[in-house]
Amino acid sequence: MRRVAVRSVVVAGLLAFGAGVPGPAQASAWAPVSAWAPVGAGPEADVSYHGRVALSGSQLRVWLVPENDGPAALPNATLRVRLSADLADRQQLAEGCARAGLREVVCETGPLPLHGRGRHVGLALELREPVPEVVVRVDTWWNGGATDRNHANDDHVVLALATGDAYAF
Repeated sequence: MRRVAVRSVVVAGLLAFGAGVPGPAQASAWAPVSAWAPVGAGPEADVSYHGRVALSGSQLRVWLVPENDGPAALPNATLRVRLSADLADRQQLAEGCARAGLREVVCETGPLPLHGRGRHVGLALELREPVPEVVVRVDTWWNGGATDRNHANDDHVVLALATGDAYAF
């Protein structure tokens, strides 16, 4: 028997009722979305992310596009961006995004059509202080209740040096 990640049910409820996201202590204690889900529990979709990150001073820019290779469309999913450096206290986040901890931001993808793309997500994140480098992790926080058997394309780790150069994933 496979395990089910409780987080997807909780996040769906939070998003549906507009309660926001859990605080940093709660979010970091939850199991990753790659936890096993029962076969046949819902649609199957292959969510992936492609984009780039750039670090200059204390500003980190993240631009990405979620995609779905199917076999089913998804009405929405939630991606997570985790950093190796603390975020500044105040952030101006893109619509559909929320802070989920000292070093985490989550964003909804919007509808993910079969063999299509979701909305483009652009973040200009302020770090608490300038750093010479930052590790950026992008993954799926909630997959819309779908089973995703291929996590190789929705779980990325990128090292961005403070040169202003863009690093692709």
